[in-house]
Amino acid sequence: MNPKFLIVLSPPRSFSSVVATMIGQHPELYGFPELHLFIGDTVHEVLDRELASGNYLGPPGLIRSIAELQFGRQTNATCSKAAGWLDTRRHWSTKKLMDHLRSLVDPLIGMEKSPVTALKAIGLERAYAFYPDAYYLHLTRHPLSTRRSLDIFIANRRRMRGNTRERAFDNILSWYRFHKNIMDFTQTLPPGQTMRIKGEDVLSEPDLYLPQLAAWIGIRTDAAAIDAMKHPELSPYAYRGPAPAHGGNDGNFMRNPALRPGRIKEPNLQAFWAEERVPWVAEADRQFFVNAGFDIAPNTDLMAEMTGMANALGYH
Repeated sequence: MNPKFLIVLSPPRSFSSVVATMIGQHPELYGFPELHLFIGDTVHEVLDRELASGNYLGPPGLIRSIAELQFGRQTNATCSKAAGWLDTRRHWSTKKLMDHLRSLVDPLIGMEKSPVTALKAIGLERAYAFYPDAYYLHLTRHPLSTRRSLDIFIANRRRMRGNTRERAFDNILSWYRFHKNIMDFTQTLPPGQTMRIKGEDVLSEPDLYLPQLAAWIGIRTDAAAIDAMKHPELSPYAYRGPAPAHGGNDGNFMRNPALRPGRIKEPNLQAFWAEERVPWVAEADRQFFVNAGFDIAPNTDLMAEMTGMANALGYH
């Protein structure tokens, strides 16, 4: 099995589906969809957590990957077989399952991209405990673009589920929460093991940034390899899966997975702070951080902290 492994870390709604799928189309890589394997130590734990989220067979991306690699293709029947295959391996560690999937794509380098990994520090710690030598790519998106995308996604999901309750906190806090976890983790890694890149840059100038990503991983940077990366629509996971496993990637991406040329505009963060005057010190917001494991003191200036983080990531 190829010893190299690439793990993409990002908050939800951070261009992770399109950018990671692009990267995974490199001739030396295999891009998995969202597997959710770092949220638990065992397959049993992952399946139980997914059940609580409404995914009755398991993570859709994981089911699709097993169907594709273990049973040769993705159909209603093979996805059902994949769910049964997975259920009989509840006793497996999630590392054992990840290594099994990697062995099925050998000699290609596996690439995993589940935003949920960074939801809590324990997910990142588990990924590192399993794969201390992996490459860790920190993918970012402007906080306001992420916020807007999360607002739309959550509103649509709640409408579909008949849940009309309002969100208890502003979704820009989710952006901060995920990036705080990722930055705390990646700053402990040695130079060269981690790389940070803006999703906007990759999508706006793929010919400039894709070769840099490939060079960092130590794989081909020739024109043919880079051109392959610009065709995410050719991934077996670029489209909506069969009925038992519809997901595995962002829905908007799966509806139109082709790379769309053009520069992505970034909102003005300073203008947002000046105009919105969001009450960042609200008790609901603080409780959100407490639940996430952050110790937020009463006099903490969250707006200043988020501004500093955004600037550090290249956003203004």
